[in-house]
Amino acid sequence: MNRLITIDKEILSGTPVISGTRVPVKNLFDYLETGESLETFLLDFPSVKKERAVALLIAAQNNLKYLL
Repeated sequence: MNRLITIDKEILSGTPVISGTRVPVKNLFDYLETGESLETFLLDFPSVKKERAVALLIAAQNNLKYLL
């Protein structure tokens, strides 16, 4: 699978973005944290593919298991 997150100083000064976009990863989590749906996020950021956003959420969930 392609990388899910890109960190590049030439893209938003190195802010972690969803790969293939200029959308900060934080935006996805901010939307969900405030109760917005994934569908609303995808409508507001059409450059993000649903499959990539879901894969990113699954990866985050899997990594949280190691922190708890």
